[in-house]
Amino acid sequence: MAKPNIIKGGENFIEGIIFASRWLQMPVYLGLIFGTGLYVYKFFEELVHLFNEIGHFNDVDVMLSILGLIDISMVMNLLIIVIIGGYSIFTSRIDFTEHEDRPHWLDHMDAGILKIKLATSLASISGVHLLRTFIDIHREIGIEAKDAAMQSLAFNGVIIEIVIHLVFIISALMLAWVERILHESHFAAHRLEKEKHNEHVGIGGIPHSEITH
Repeated sequence: MAKPNIIKGGENFIEGIIFASRWLQMPVYLGLIFGTGLYVYKFFEELVHLFNEIGHFNDVDVMLSILGLIDISMVMNLLIIVIIGGYSIFTSRIDFTEHEDRPHWLDHMDAGILKIKLATSLASISGVHLLRTFIDIHREIGIEAKDAAMQSLAFNGVIIEIVIHLVFIISALMLAWVERILHESHFAAHRLEKEKHNEHVGIGGIPHSEITH
C-alpha cells in the first residue's frame, strides 16, 4: 500500500507546482501596470502639446489631437480590462466584492466575456485610428497631389485599415455568437439536470416512487 501512497503524493506535488505556475503571470500584470503609467505620461505630453499649439492649430489639427487623446484613453481601458480581468480569472480572485468602487463589468466576468471585451476594445481602437486616417489623409499625403503613385499609396493604406477594422468587428461578433451558444448550452444542461432531480424528489423531499406507492 506504500507504493500507491508515494505515487499519489508525487502526483499531488506535481499538480501543486502546475497550479502555482499561474503566479508566473504576476510580473506580466505588473509590467502592464507600468505600461499604463507610461501611457498616462504620454497622455499629458500630448495634452500639453495641444495647449501650447492651440493658437496655431486649425480645426483639423485640434480634432486630430483630441482623437489622439481618445486613442490613448481607449488603450488604457484595454490595459485595465486585461490587468484586472485577467488577474482575477487566471491568477487569483481579487477580494473587493464589497468595495463601493468595484467595476460593474467584473460581476459576470469569465474567460469568454474577457475575450469579447478585448475584441470589442480592439475594434473601437481600430475605429479611432481609421477616423484619424480619413481626417489626416488630406494633410499628410495630399489628396490634391499630382503624383498618382502617392494618391494610390494613400488609398491603399486606407483600404488596408478598413479591412483590419472589419476583421476586428467580425471577430468580436463571432466571439459573442460562440459565447452565447456556449452559455445557452450550459443553461439548458443545468435546467435538464434540475428537472431530472425534481422528478426523483417529491413533496417534502420524498421520492415520487414512494409517494405513488
